[in-house]
Amino acid sequence: MIRALAVCAAILVTAASPPAYSQQRNNRALANVVSAYEQMSRRYDPITSASEGDRAALRRMPDASREGDLAYRTELVALRARLERVPTRGLNDDDALNRSYLLRVIDQTIESIDLDFSRASFGNGGGFFSTGSHLAYTTPIQSGDDAEAWIARLEALPTYYQQGLANARRGIATGYTQPRIVTERGLQVARAQLDTLEDTLLTPLATMPDTIPSAQQEQYRARARTIVRERILPAHREAVTAIEREYLPASRPGLGLRSVPDGEDLYRYLVRSYTTTEMTPEEIHELGNQEVARIRALMEAEIRASGFRGDFAAFQRFLRTDRQFYAQTPDDLVRHASEIAKRADGELPRLFGTLPRLSYGIRVIPADQAEGSTTAYYTQGSAALGQSGTYWVNTTRLDQRPLYELPALTVHEAMPGHHLQIARAQELGELPYFRRNAFETAFVEGWGLYAETLGEEMGMYRTPYERFGRLSYEMWRACRLVADTGIHWMGWDIEQARRCFTENSALSPHNIQTELERYISTPGQALAYKIGELRLRGLRAEATEALGERFDVRAFHDEVLSAGAIPLDALEARVRAWVARERE
Repeated sequence: MIRALAVCAAILVTAASPPAYSQQRNNRALANVVSAYEQMSRRYDPITSASEGDRAALRRMPDASREGDLAYRTELVALRARLERVPTRGLNDDDALNRSYLLRVIDQTIESIDLDFSRASFGNGGGFFSTGSHLAYTTPIQSGDDAEAWIARLEALPTYYQQGLANARRGIATGYTQPRIVTERGLQVARAQLDTLEDTLLTPLATMPDTIPSAQQEQYRARARTIVRERILPAHREAVTAIEREYLPASRPGLGLRSVPDGEDLYRYLVRSYTTTEMTPEEIHELGNQEVARIRALMEAEIRASGFRGDFAAFQRFLRTDRQFYAQTPDDLVRHASEIAKRADGELPRLFGTLPRLSYGIRVIPADQAEGSTTAYYTQGSAALGQSGTYWVNTTRLDQRPLYELPALTVHEAMPGHHLQIARAQELGELPYFRRNAFETAFVEGWGLYAETLGEEMGMYRTPYERFGRLSYEMWRACRLVADTGIHWMGWDIEQARRCFTENSALSPHNIQTELERYISTPGQALAYKIGELRLRGLRAEATEALGERFDVRAFHDEVLSAGAIPLDALEARVRAWVARERE
């Protein structure tokens, strides 16, 4: 899973600054439109623009207001008209993809603004009130200018709170609120932050380089502390009070998005957007049932291979309760994850011709966010800011985080999963801004799940229990197809959705509950994993059959990753063109 900050645009951007696209392409009209889109994205998205080295953007927060969204929409409509006037005749393959994909991005963003998804300004794991904390954990201070920039961003944070709260109140007014179960979890996170927020927001200034005199360092800390105490903490308390007194009573009674005004249109959009397909909710639900049956048969085979005598339910109880499968301390869990990550790194050259230069590290999810968080997630780094990518591990509730699942989790979040794919895309300097860092969930999360299957080839699963754990994770993603569509399209309650996980996976009860709350909070996102993974595996099988002995898995992976995270139909066309070239 990727943990990303909320921004106005549909594209998230972080990378070192490569040569400008306009300097690299022959079609000047298209290059000018792409350049204009880049400039627009930088203005509306200072967080990711800063990660690309934009020093001025380091001082700003996004404009999360409805007025900001509508202003962005107006500019997008005008830019789309310019893009439509660029003729397709004469474009090379890369520029043809740039044109068609940018049209898609613009159309999707306009539709998203029209549907006003910003009304859901927080979820089960946080929201507008936790954005500052996420930034604090990923902002390095290497100079006095960095310190001044962080202080300026702190000064901008209260306005961001006001905008997030206004969005939530607009949700109340229009009948688009989160269900009570989600509101209660988000409120729990916001309350917990009251005790930790000051220390968290001062984290970037805790350690500064010796080039900044100690007296100056103390001045920076004093200024920041004053802003936090006098402006940010009051804004945070106001948000907690408003969520508690206004939003919680107005939380929608039904779990499914279909129960809110225009809910069918909202969910259909999210299904199309996250999966980059035209599949209907009914088709996705049926696909999920088929995958559940297929994976269940493989899991039964691993039970037999383990020598366990008993049925599936008995094996689940054994895995969920036997002490040998659980770390005894947080440090123990981190050590296991670190060993698996390093072992995976050593296997990568057999499967990839090109690896990213940017490194990654492992960190523990902060205590104030861990309770409502998933088991782990990844945040991307920035070469421009001197940040590594980060694989975040949840070390709470150790009796709910089995070690036999850790190999699959680690290869998904780190290498060859999210870090490899995202850092590799960040370094595609020949691509324009929006292509280099496009965030298509079906591609990104599909790749993460595909990476779990690569773990088989890498020898990452050394026992029947770890192989069962990998299959349990795949079952988890198959059940998502069933549960997400069941909740948001078919009107299921949480117990109906829970059944697929409890009956077919080894996931712990706590993880199942956290995941279900996540699907309720963020409709449609969970559909992207399995659909993207199945498309990637299908393309590999297709290429292997077509090329026979000429198939080179390293070349295949390099081709898949060489265009950034693109929609699945564009990926299909690209891979098939590569196969045709390889056959010549």
